[in-house]
Amino acid sequence: MARTGPKSTAVRVLVWLGVIIAVLTAVLAGGNLAGQASWAPKLALDLEGGTQMILAPRVEGDSAISEDQLNQAVSIIRQRVDGSGVSEAEISTQSGRNVVVSLPGTPSPETRQLIQASADMNFRPVILAGDGAPVPEASRTPEDQLPVPTAEPTNGSDTNWVTADIYKEFEALDCANPAQDQRESSDPTKPLVTCEPATETTPAIKYILGPVEVEGGSIVTSNFQLSQGAQGAVTNDWAVTIQFNDEGTQKFKTVTERLNQFYVAAGGETGSDPKSQFAIVLDDQVISAPRAQASITDGRPQITGSFTEQSAKALSDQLRFGALPISFEIQSDQQISATLGGEQLRMGLLAGIIGLLLVVVYSLFQYRMLGLVTIASLVVAGVLTYLAIAILGWTENYRLSLAGVAGLIVAIGQTADSFIVYFERIRDELREGRGLVSAVENGWKRAKRTVLASKAVNLLAALVLYFVAVGNVRGFAFTLGLTALADLIVVFMFTHPTLQLLARTKFFGEGHRFSGLDPARLGAVPLYRGAGRIRTPDVKPDVVRPKNTGAAAEAGRRMTIAERRLAEAQDKGSSSAAGQAQSSGTAKSTGAAKEGK
Repeated sequence: MARTGPKSTAVRVLVWLGVIIAVLTAVLAGGNLAGQASWAPKLALDLEGGTQMILAPRVEGDSAISEDQLNQAVSIIRQRVDGSGVSEAEISTQSGRNVVVSLPGTPSPETRQLIQASADMNFRPVILAGDGAPVPEASRTPEDQLPVPTAEPTNGSDTNWVTADIYKEFEALDCANPAQDQRESSDPTKPLVTCEPATETTPAIKYILGPVEVEGGSIVTSNFQLSQGAQGAVTNDWAVTIQFNDEGTQKFKTVTERLNQFYVAAGGETGSDPKSQFAIVLDDQVISAPRAQASITDGRPQITGSFTEQSAKALSDQLRFGALPISFEIQSDQQISATLGGEQLRMGLLAGIIGLLLVVVYSLFQYRMLGLVTIASLVVAGVLTYLAIAILGWTENYRLSLAGVAGLIVAIGQTADSFIVYFERIRDELREGRGLVSAVENGWKRAKRTVLASKAVNLLAALVLYFVAVGNVRGFAFTLGLTALADLIVVFMFTHPTLQLLARTKFFGEGHRFSGLDPARLGAVPLYRGAGRIRTPDVKPDVVRPKNTGAAAEAGRRMTIAERRLAEAQDKGSSSAAGQAQSSGTAKSTGAAKEGK
C-alpha cells in the first residue's frame, strides 16, 4: 500500500478547508434567501439601539421592596433574557425600585412574554378540569345542586376545597377572554380557578386547583431533551426534565404518591382522572398540567406530551427562570437609540485596520515574501470569524458590541503570534543546516506544541472571563475565544499545508534572497561541509564567518549566550593548540641543528 506524501496530504487538507468555508457560506446564503439571516452581523445595543422596558413591582398597600429582593429579581430576569438567546442585553435597577431592561433590536413576542412573566411560580394539584369555554347560563348547575363541603379538606386534591362560589366561578370562566389574565395574585393557601391557554395543537382548558404544595423556588434547574422510554431507549418525542432541591424533592414525592393513586385507579393511560394531574402555575395561569404516571422519589421528574423542540425549550426556560420573589408590570416600553453609535464603530474598525496594516508591514519587513503567508492566513481567519459571527447572529441571536469588536482587534496580534512562532522554528532548522522541506516538517513538530499551549491559555482566559462577567465584557470574551478557535483551524489547515507546498518551489526551496528563508542571510551551516565531513544536526556548529556583514550580524543576533561561550572556548582552544604546535616545531628544528653540528 502506497504511503501518502506530505505534498498530497497538504493539498487534501487545503481542500477540506475550502469545503468548510463553502459550507458556512452556503448556510448563511440559504438563511439570507429565506429572509431569516443577513450577510452583515447583528449589532448590539451600544451600536444599533433597541427596546427599553421599565418594570415596576406590583405590591399591595404600602409594603416596600427590599434591595435584596430587587437584586434577586434583576439576576433572574437577566438569566431569562440570556436563556432566551438575546445577546448583549442590559438589565439594571432604577431609583432603587424599578428594573430597567434594555434589549438590542426588537425583541420577539416570546422574549417579551418571558420578561413580562415576572411572577412567582408554584405547583398545585388539579381538582377539576373542563373545557375552556364558559357554560351557558341555561346549562349551569342549579343552586340546590352546587357542591357543599362536608368536612375540612385533608390535602390539596380534596374535593372539599370546592365551594358553591368556586364552582360558579369555574362555570362562568371564559379562557378566551384576555381580561382573565389581569386578575390579582391569588392566595397560595386557597384553591384557584384558572386557565391553560390554547396552543396550536391543544384547546384551552380551565381548572379548579388546590392550594400550592410545591414552590417554584424549589427548582434547581430544568432542561429539555428527547425523552427516554421505559427501557432507557431514546425516542423522537421531546421532554422537559426538572431537578428539585432537597426540600422540593420530599414535597414532590409526597404529592406524586397521592396523585399516582388517582392515575392507577382511573386505569392508567386508558383512564382520565383530572385529580392525577399536577399543574405548573405561573402568574396564576397554568402553563402545563402533566399526569403523575409514577411516584417521583428522586426529585427529577420528566414531563412528556405533544412537545415540539421550541415548546419544550419555552417550558424549560419558564421552569428554570420562573420563580421571582416579587412580580412586575411593564410601566413603559419604548425604542432607544444606540448608546454609542456608528461613529464609535467606525473608530473601532479604523483601529483594527491600522493594527492589521502594522502587522502586514512587520511581516513583509521581517519575512519578505514569506510574510505573504501571514497575510493570507489572516484573511482566511477573518473570513472564518466573519461567517461564524453572522451565522451565530442568525441561529443564536448573537450580537456584536464594541467590546466584541475590541476582542477581534486584539485577536489580530494573537493570531500573528502563531505564525511568527512557526516561521522562527523553520528558520532555526535552516540555521542547523537542514533543507527547507526538512526544516518545515521539523519546525512544525516543535512549533505546534507551542501554538496549542498558547491557544489553550487564550481559550481558558476567554471561558473564565465569559462566565464570571456580565454585559459587554462577555462579548469581548466570546470573540476572543472564537478567534482563538479560528486561529487553530487556520494554522493547522492553511498555514502549515501552504508552507509544505511552498517548500517544494524553486523560489523558496533554493532560498531566494527575497524569500525570507535565505540560508546565507540566516547564517546557516550546511550538514555537508566538504571532504567527506558531515556535521551532526544536534551538535552546535563552530562559529562561521559569513561572507557578508549582514549574514554575520544576523548570525550573531541569533546565537544564545551558551553558544557564544562555547564559540569563545573553541576559539581559545584552537589558538592554544596552534601555539603548542608551533613551539613543538621550533624545538624539533633546534634539536636537529645541534645534532647536525
